[in-house]
Amino acid sequence: MNKASAITTALTALLTLNLACDKSSDKEIRVGFIQAQTGPYAPFGEGGLFGAEAAIEDINKQGGVMVGNTRMLLKLVAVDDESDPAKTASLAEKLISSEKVRFIVSGDEPPVMHGGVSQVTDQHKVPYITSVGIYEPWVTQRLESPTKWQFTWATGSFAVSTPAERGDFRAVPGYTVMDTFAKMLEICGTQTNRKLGLLASDDPDGKESYSSMGAALQNLGYTVVGFDRQLGLLPMGTSDFSPVIQAWKEAGVEILMGNCPGPFFAKAWQQAQAQGLKPKMATISRAALFHSDIAALGGELPLGLGTEVWWDPSLKNAPGINGTTPQSLAERWSKAKSKPVSPSIGTGYASVQVLADAIQRAGSLEPEKVNAALGKTDLPTIRHRVKFDEDHFSRGPIAFGQWMKTDKPQKWELKVVFSNHEFWPANGSPVFPLK
Repeated sequence: MNKASAITTALTALLTLNLACDKSSDKEIRVGFIQAQTGPYAPFGEGGLFGAEAAIEDINKQGGVMVGNTRMLLKLVAVDDESDPAKTASLAEKLISSEKVRFIVSGDEPPVMHGGVSQVTDQHKVPYITSVGIYEPWVTQRLESPTKWQFTWATGSFAVSTPAERGDFRAVPGYTVMDTFAKMLEICGTQTNRKLGLLASDDPDGKESYSSMGAALQNLGYTVVGFDRQLGLLPMGTSDFSPVIQAWKEAGVEILMGNCPGPFFAKAWQQAQAQGLKPKMATISRAALFHSDIAALGGELPLGLGTEVWWDPSLKNAPGINGTTPQSLAERWSKAKSKPVSPSIGTGYASVQVLADAIQRAGSLEPEKVNAALGKTDLPTIRHRVKFDEDHFSRGPIAFGQWMKTDKPQKWELKVVFSNHEFWPANGSPVFPLK
C-alpha cells in the first residue's frame, strides 16, 4: 500500500468511527450535574447526586426519554463545585462547552451556589433545573441579575415567610418555614416565657432567615432578644459564642431558633450547653437537616433538635418513575450507602423527573422549546406536585421534624412530629421540653 492509499484508508476509518460516535450520541442526552461532593455543602450534594442518578436509572430502564418518536437514554455528567460559589460558573461553562451537555440539573443547595450556573446557562440558553433552598435570597439574586435567569427553574424549594400568591394551591399553611414553625410554637412555645434567641451565620441564607424569621416571630408575640442590634447574626468563622450566650442567659431565653451550617451550630450548641444555657425548645434550619451534622454534636446533644423537613420517605402521593416511591428510593439509598436517609435524594430525583417530562412534552431537544415546556409544568413528582410560578419557583410542602434517639446503629433519626398535610402524616411525637 502506497503512502496516499494509507492516508485515505486511515481517514476513512476515522470518518467511520466519528459517524458511529455521532450515531450513538443521537440516542443519548447528556445532562450535566453541578453540586458539592466535598466541603460544607457535601451532605446536600451527596444526596442530590444519588437522587439524580436513581431517576436516570429508572428512566433508562424504560428505554429512555421519548423525544418525538424516538426514545433516548440519559447520560449524567457530574462535577463537584466543592461548596465554592466562585467555581460554579466555570464548571457550568466546561459542562456546556467541553462536555456538550444539553441540560443541567442538581438537588437542593443554598441559594448562593446557583448564581454562577444560572448566568452561564442563560448565556448558552441551556435549561437548568434545580432546588434552591430558600426563596427570598434566591429570588433577590435572580431579579438583580442582568438576564433574570430565564433558563433556571427552582423545583421543590420553600420560602421562609413569603406566602404563595392568592389562588395558588400552595397558598395554605405548610408551604413556608414560618407557618410550620409557628404551629410548633403554638403547640410548645406557649409553655415557655416567649423569650427567644435567634442564631444565624452571615451568609445570604442566614441573613435572610434572621431578618424574615425575627420579624415574623415578633409579630407572633415572641421577644427576639437583641433583634434590633442583630444579636446572634455572626460571621461564618465565629469560634467563640460566649458573648451572645451570656446575653441570652441574662435575658432568660427559653427558645433558640435560626439558620446556619452544621459546624457553625455545633460550636454554638456545645458552648451553650457548657455555659448553662439550656433552652426548652431549639429549632435550627440547615444545621439540623443531615445525620452527619447531628451525630457530630456528640453525646445527647442532638435529642429534640428541630428543623423544617422538605423531603422524607413518609411522603404520600409522591410518585417517582416506574413505580419508585419515596420509601423505595430511601431503601435504595440505605442499601447503597449504608447511611441514614438524606432529604436531598428527593430533590435530585425530582429535578430529573421535571426535565424528562418537559423534554417529552416539547417533543424536542431544542433548548428554547424545552424551556417553554418547563414553564408549563404541572407534574406529580417524588417531591410532590411541581408547578412553577412567575418567578420560575415551585414551592414544596414543609413539615416539622425533631431528632429522636433510636436503638438502630445510626442512633439518631429525624421524625416528622407535625405536618399540615394529609399526604404527609406525622410519625413521631414532639419532644418538649429539651433536657
